Amino acid sequence: MRLSADDLQALALSLRVAVTATAAGLPVAILTALALARGRFWGRSLLDAATHLPLVLPPVATGYGLLLLLGHQGWIGRWLEPLGVVFAFRWTGAALAAAVMAFPLMVRPIRLSIEAIEREVDEAGRTLGAGPVTRFLRLTLPLAAPGVAAGAVMGFAKALGEFGATITFVAAIPGETLTVPAAIYQATQSPGEEGHAIVLCAVSATLAVAAVLVSEIVSRRIARRRG
Repeated sequence: MRLSADDLQALALSLRVAVTATAAGLPVAILTALALARGRFWGRSLLDAATHLPLVLPPVATGYGLLLLLGHQGWIGRWLEPLGVVFAFRWTGAALAAAVMAFPLMVRPIRLSIEAIEREVDEAGRTLGAGPVTRFLRLTLPLAAPGVAAGAVMGFAKALGEFGATITFVAAIPGETLTVPAAIYQATQSPGEEGHAIVLCAVSATLAVAAVLVSEIVSRRIARRRG
């Protein structure tokens, strides 16, 4: 069975959503991981709990929370809509929901990589007169690069397969918010479409495996350069 024009459209949208979610979420994930790994401040435990909340909440609950916050009549969305910033039932909302769900998976490997860096490295940079931003950009970030790469790939793969929060927040509108996971769900609910669902599942699995392979290649190249 070949992919139809609607399938290709859903695939393109899924890639767009996953790339946007990863690109938007990764910088925040890096800063959050740095704060959790090195920070000593009041509320650190709350930040840690909030970071991992999407992992333990049902995805539908996360999507409904986004709808309450950023929907057309949401607590924040009603003020953003007159400014032209709309997330509900838009592809940008799908990217936001995917970024929220992928965020804990991006933070975790980055945090572990930062925690693995010896404190003496940062202290040496401080002794040589490097400021916090310089030490972060020239010492911490390069040394944590394998974790950043792993976090980016994990986030991308999660965003690519996100379904529950996305369909609750933005529904499954063809050409706007109908991603591959939503298309798979629709196929499983239609009699005689089992083969179609299997093809879409195979496409989704292929993309996920490709992302993991790219992560391995990038991590090995980074390790060789550091070695």
